[in-house]
Amino acid sequence: MRYLHAMVRVRDLDASIRFFRDGLGLVETRRNDYPQGRFTLVYLGAPDNLEAEIELTWNYDDEDYGSARNFGHLAFAVDDIYAACERLLSMGVIINRPPRDGRMAFVRSPDQISIELLQKGGALPPAEPWMSMPNTGEW
Repeated sequence: MRYLHAMVRVRDLDASIRFFRDGLGLVETRRNDYPQGRFTLVYLGAPDNLEAEIELTWNYDDEDYGSARNFGHLAFAVDDIYAACERLLSMGVIINRPPRDGRMAFVRSPDQISIELLQKGGALPPAEPWMSMPNTGEW
């Protein structure tokens, strides 16, 4: 058996691709449009592990997906958690659980999918502004 992908439904494909590609640094591996079925699938993977993917499913017709709390979260190891959070913050992404410990942070995608960021290797030394930043919202 081999893990393939996790699928998440998205409401705004462009905003989601911007978040996962530009914000998190994932790479689009392929895209399939199904106009007869009224949906598009976009697959993204981490640059150093393109086989384990996220499948973004964009349905052409609007529907309510709820709050997304039933899903849990996606987790990514990052080279520098502070740089990753700063890049996302500069894009207007709320850092729901700042990396106060230099090891872990949580953000949410445009569709409220909870994303856990974990520092590769050991934790970085605690640093501002992250040490003083409070939790915001849910993750």
